[in-house]
Amino acid sequence: METGRVAVEKVGGKSIVTRCYSKYPLKFIVPNKVGNSKTDAVWIYSLTYGGGIVSGDSISCNFTVGDGCTAVLTTQASTKSMGSKCSEQVLEARVGSDALLAIIPDPVTCFSTARYTQKQIFRMVGDSSLLVVDWVTSGRHESGEKWDFDMYKSTNNIFLEDDEPLFLDTMLLEKGSISSIAERMQDYQVIAMVVFWGPKMKHIQNQVQEDVRKIMTEQLQFSSPASVHKRKRNSNHCINQPNFIASSSVFGSEGKGVVVRIVATTTESAYRFLRHQLASLEPLLGVLPYN
Repeated sequence: METGRVAVEKVGGKSIVTRCYSKYPLKFIVPNKVGNSKTDAVWIYSLTYGGGIVSGDSISCNFTVGDGCTAVLTTQASTKSMGSKCSEQVLEARVGSDALLAIIPDPVTCFSTARYTQKQIFRMVGDSSLLVVDWVTSGRHESGEKWDFDMYKSTNNIFLEDDEPLFLDTMLLEKGSISSIAERMQDYQVIAMVVFWGPKMKHIQNQVQEDVRKIMTEQLQFSSPASVHKRKRNSNHCINQPNFIASSSVFGSEGKGVVVRIVATTTESAYRFLRHQLASLEPLLGVLPYN
């Protein structure tokens, strides 16, 4: 059953929300203007009553971004999942010609014993653009929780015209009988994925790939045998595990899309990475993402 629907269209040469519907447990907030008044971008904030998705909740949203429009879907805080009965969120979006949809939420935080699934389906045309940030943290540190949930599953699928598959991705974290999620994740507290697609993302794709290459080159140099030996001489202990790991790869015909994956030992380092990599989108979106 559909719990939310948003349509963005050009009205008088500006991107305008022409339809906005939601019902419990979902609510949308659409500010009159976010950031620079000269920027043609609509921001939609998604939130849930009580500040989280409780056991058994099911949320299904439909977004339509019309030709030439720019829409941003974000959250006011992290999405919290709680309760042992599986909760789910589903988003289906259609992005028109020369349009941009940016999905830039705060991370999902799953409480102890939670079971949570989310699925996002994007249907694009040849010259539409898409930015998707999808990330999850280990839980409530202040309560001593670290990867203590039972299951987290996130699926992101992108299709072109005629349902041609462009990008199909699923991440699953599930408590096992042999090892826990916390044991497998070791000291890492954040997993994130960022997807860039389309002509409006082209200017950022080359830069983010270069930045990832530099980050990992520095990490590899720090972990090289000579560097490790030097640190062992100057210290009683040596930490070989990097605090931040990133990778990037291209997808689609002629490599028109880029996907970046990261794991980090702190949420703050993930936020810093996202702010830096998405900074050049400020003229398109009106404000600096994750500022």
